[in-house]
Amino acid sequence: MSYLRGSSGYLLVVDGTRKNTLDKALDLQTRVEEAIGKVPLILVLNKSDMMDEWEINDQEIKQLGQNHWTVIKTSAKTGLGVEEVFQTLANKILEG
Repeated sequence: MSYLRGSSGYLLVVDGTRKNTLDKALDLQTRVEEAIGKVPLILVLNKSDMMDEWEINDQEIKQLGQNHWTVIKTSAKTGLGVEEVFQTLANKILEG
């Protein structure tokens, strides 16, 4: 966790086709917050080009949004949402 000290924000990237990556990201978020406090974060749900294979359902995504987290669906393959992720994180850091 020492490499996170001084961070102004971070991305948690989850593979939408593997629910266990969401569970690991939620655990990691708790550990990061304990180490550096509350800083802006974006939860990136990747592989939006493969939505028919997702193991994470809409209800789970809605619950994440209720945590006041910004959740953005992306596709590294097509590039969909990738620019939005970085612009959103930059804006959150500048607002903070």
